[in-house]
Amino acid sequence: MPVRQVRQGAENSCAVETVGFFRTQRLGCGQTFGYGCVEGRMNGLLYIVSTPIGNPEDMTVRAIRILKEVAIVAAEDTSRAHSLFLQFGIDTPLTSYHDLNKDEKTPVLIRRLHEGQSIALVSDDGTPLISDPGSFLVTQALASGIRVVPVPGPSAVLAALSASGLSSEAFVFQGYLPKTSTQRRLVLEALRSERRTLILFESPELVRSTLEAIHAVLGNRRMVLARELTKPDEEFLRGTVEEVLVKWGSGLLEGEVTLVVEGTRPQRRKGLTESVKKR
Repeated sequence: MPVRQVRQGAENSCAVETVGFFRTQRLGCGQTFGYGCVEGRMNGLLYIVSTPIGNPEDMTVRAIRILKEVAIVAAEDTSRAHSLFLQFGIDTPLTSYHDLNKDEKTPVLIRRLHEGQSIALVSDDGTPLISDPGSFLVTQALASGIRVVPVPGPSAVLAALSASGLSSEAFVFQGYLPKTSTQRRLVLEALRSERRTLILFESPELVRSTLEAIHAVLGNRRMVLARELTKPDEEFLRGTVEEVLVKWGSGLLEGEVTLVVEGTRPQRRKGLTESVKKR
């Protein structure tokens, strides 16, 4: 039988309830936090916190609160995170976490979580793990019995798709294509028959070669190139792949780029078409 205990907090009028191995804290605003328990110790939570992709005003109230409450924030780039924190009065300690130090840092963070310290993971911008480091930490945390909590917010993928004018009923997010032309073409070949809208990230210096590869492999489809999303210089280049190539020009513009490409259109069978014409 699960053991249920309820305690009323005196200072902030919150109720703390323990059910079996999990504990939830209900605050006056209705927010609930859960803490797993391993070997009698309360675990902290691992928060996956989305941050603005360009416009600081897109920072959510919940993200600010979580980043202030956790014991430490694991950031892809601590200097960029520090600049963001200064704007919102966040003084939580930062530690770097990226692909080059994940093997060293992950056990340390997992240990702190088991000690009851909650940790937030942030990327340079947008939602962590979406073409950003962090998946290894999340996988290890889940395997260790740690509860992982998403704190959603800005996303370049959804921002670009929502304003693209292309089908948003279903889509495929490919992330960054390989840098070598051969591998890039192989990935695009695998997507040639994909009917869903394709979304990719690309760096400014590789945009032209990527657009040329898309044209060569997928054809002259409709697409949108979104640049500097949510920033004052936000720009959308719309048209066919050939038209966007012309609009992009020399490709000297700065800012990360999101490409939204129309999926392949289904081809009607010749026999079916002829039978319809006869009718």
